[in-house]
Amino acid sequence: MGHHRLLRAEAGRTPNLDRLAQEGTLFLNAYTCQPVCGPARACLQTGRYATEVGCFRNNIHLPHDVKTLADYLNENDYETAYVGKWHLASSTKQGIDHQRTAIPEEYRGGYRYYWMAADVLEFTSHGYNGYVFDGENRKHEFIGYRADCINNYAIDYLHHRKTEKPFFLFISQIEPHHQNDHNRFEGPDGSKERFREYEVPGDLAGTEGDWRENYPDYLGQCHSLDENVGRLIDTLKAAGEWENTIFIYTSDHGSHFRTRNREYKRSCHDGCTHIPLIIHGPGFNRSEKIDRMVSLLDLPSTILDCAQIPVPADFQRFSLKRLVQGEAGEWPEVIFMQISENQVGRAIRTPEWKYSVRADADGIADSGADVYYEDCLYDLKHDPFERTNLANDPNFAQTRAQLAELLKQQMKIAGEACPQILPWNAEVSQGTGEIDWTRI
Repeated sequence: MGHHRLLRAEAGRTPNLDRLAQEGTLFLNAYTCQPVCGPARACLQTGRYATEVGCFRNNIHLPHDVKTLADYLNENDYETAYVGKWHLASSTKQGIDHQRTAIPEEYRGGYRYYWMAADVLEFTSHGYNGYVFDGENRKHEFIGYRADCINNYAIDYLHHRKTEKPFFLFISQIEPHHQNDHNRFEGPDGSKERFREYEVPGDLAGTEGDWRENYPDYLGQCHSLDENVGRLIDTLKAAGEWENTIFIYTSDHGSHFRTRNREYKRSCHDGCTHIPLIIHGPGFNRSEKIDRMVSLLDLPSTILDCAQIPVPADFQRFSLKRLVQGEAGEWPEVIFMQISENQVGRAIRTPEWKYSVRADADGIADSGADVYYEDCLYDLKHDPFERTNLANDPNFAQTRAQLAELLKQQMKIAGEACPQILPWNAEVSQGTGEIDWTRI
């Protein structure tokens, strides 16, 4: 789910990811396009913004008439396999609820050759128990720590492939993520002791939130992912596939540990929008760190480009392969983000600024709005940990006006109507951030 803090502040605790980043390409400024699970996953599967495909919040299933990455790869004779959390098969308000049950084939986004998943993995499992379903809708119970179990299914697929076709394997771990019903992070046994000593990240230092009791388990979850990345790499090497495999490590969002609102994400802040991104394999084995602004939404185009499949005209964003090879032309130094559920929000991030707006609207019922109010402005050059909100500071009125125009341009690119953006409004901006989960 995203552990950029570990890659920055806890180097050495993730030896496999460190090596992957050193040998491949590490993108230092990668950001999600939607800090909510389902919408971000819809973007990854379709190459389009969440509002474009209708999945603007959780529990809206991926429309059957929208082509996915798996569809394009299937058409080009790839095996498509999926393991872990899906989160795109339920629309509970329409009576379509596969959150804890097997996912019918027509709700699997085109993944055909291997399927071992649950729609909402945090509802079917905890750190040390749970289950997923296979392609025949049979339940498979976990034995051991969840991240290990999910990874075992990926390794099982790699060991039992029956064809020589190229393959696309999507492994969707839930860690590192809070366990919703237990309201805490659940690392492997011993995490609290093993990781009790750590460097406090700058965006958490001195804040409230619940990171003090959770951060050792968070680090334990990250360490578990690192071990499982190593096991995957070993399997690919043993099969003779490693040198010809594009390996992508990323996340749909991060966590701000309740320092920005009353839950863990759904805000514009880097704690939940800055994501890890490492790519290793042909075209990316450059031992290079790239500081250009890149989006989660660049990955669908990148994957098709790597497979030599023409990128569809309706895909948003661009192939990172061309950026790495210096063939991208002018690269946009702006990331556009949509935020839902606890707000109807829009945000942009540039190398120097974070600017967000929110509407006086219902984040569960409304996908967008005609009128937004300025909500956050951060001077990232002088305030990298986003401690001083300048959204209501008259000295930055001109900066906000310029960023408002840039935000409108990005909204237009995403297929949204050009809104009216009004000055900061205390009643709109000082919402609790609470979500009525019964309505999703």
